[in-house]
Amino acid sequence: MTAGAALLLAAVLPGRAVAADAPAPYGFAAGAERIEGAADAADAVPLAPGRTYRSSIGENAKIHYGLRLDGASTAYVSATAVPRAGAKVVYSDGIKVSLRDAQGNKCFSGDAGSARFGPTESPRPLTAWASRGTGPGTYTCKRAGTYSVLVERISGARSSPGDWDLELQYVSEPALRRAAPTGAPRSWDSATPEAVEGTARTRRGGTSFNEARSLERGVWKDGIGAGQTLYYRVPVDWGQRLHATAELGPADGDGYLGTALVMSLHNPARALVDDVDTPYDGSRRTAVLEPLPAVAYENRYAVDDQVGGMRFAGWYYLAVHLGAGTSGKFGDGPFELTLRVRVDGTAAAAPEYAGSAAPREVFDVTAGDRAEAADGAAATGDGGGAGGSTAMKALAAGGIGTGCALLLGLGVWTFAARRRAAAAPVASVPYAPGAATAGRQSGAPGQAVDGTDPGGHGPPRAW
Repeated sequence: MTAGAALLLAAVLPGRAVAADAPAPYGFAAGAERIEGAADAADAVPLAPGRTYRSSIGENAKIHYGLRLDGASTAYVSATAVPRAGAKVVYSDGIKVSLRDAQGNKCFSGDAGSARFGPTESPRPLTAWASRGTGPGTYTCKRAGTYSVLVERISGARSSPGDWDLELQYVSEPALRRAAPTGAPRSWDSATPEAVEGTARTRRGGTSFNEARSLERGVWKDGIGAGQTLYYRVPVDWGQRLHATAELGPADGDGYLGTALVMSLHNPARALVDDVDTPYDGSRRTAVLEPLPAVAYENRYAVDDQVGGMRFAGWYYLAVHLGAGTSGKFGDGPFELTLRVRVDGTAAAAPEYAGSAAPREVFDVTAGDRAEAADGAAATGDGGGAGGSTAMKALAAGGIGTGCALLLGLGVWTFAARRRAAAAPVASVPYAPGAATAGRQSGAPGQAVDGTDPGGHGPPRAW
């Protein structure tokens, strides 16, 4: 490869190299626009629907971002906070997100609006969200106009003072074309479904919502290191139910952790639906999501946040974190991780939204989505659901000829594949017996049990 080509590759590929003993960093959306939060709502940078943004927040800071809302749609804004590598966090540290009208009044939507690190006291990506609805049962913030998103960081005296990175996403859901039931389902099957059985297939998780690995119903295995967070996504259609468990395999060592493995479920708008954790003493332990209802539009009227979160179809995300404290008692790993994913029910007709393409992008399950779940494809990485390679788009924008672009594209793929392989011992090496105590494995990962390339090391799918 020529020196000029190498320089171009360095320009279009983000720096993701990390120390061999550190968890892989959060994979921010490749197309995210960098913006600054404002101290005053009047100076807030406006967010556009369907876009993902990157920002940062200081210790105990309160910052604003702007919104321009109509009088009919529902707005969802999520903020994912990512502490810097090696940061110290305590139980109560976290973030809050709320929507405010032009006078600064909070839009009441029933959202939890906050996320904390909790008893693991282990730094990891935290996602909080807020929404503004206009339908029946809403009494504030129903008019069209200027609004703001307030993001607050809560930091304790013993916490590291450095800035946290932020990823913001704003999604708009149109109103329905016709009136729908305005009461939550009065009854549904709340019995815990049986865990899925069968031969485990390898699927290696991604580092963020943007790189989440696609799963369908089945048993999936991976390896997870101490302090690492892995993301997966599952398509769940209208009328379908999702259930999942995460099992942490055995390891040699001595001690007990009250909270070690944490699993969170987020809906297509990244809103938290449920989170569970499990202690660890070196024996096999399982974290189990609470029973959830089938996806239905009217779930949003439920008082229970878990029911309310199952309000639309689309990609549902599982974020699995292993506390950093595991390292001191049982080693760095990777530890065996087994996910059992169950999707039940026949897909039902979607509600009829008023003229907008937005539901097709976020609140819908297509045949292509199901194919990606079967193949184990990773999310596109752009944060907005659009396909395409950021590197190749940059090459095209530079006016490079077709033949040169193809050559450089192959170089991009080769270079990226080598970097992923170098990071694989921590970020995505499948569990092997004894790995938790014998240290990380070396070498390129092998072929998945299901015949796919779980690390995404092949050429781009569109080639």
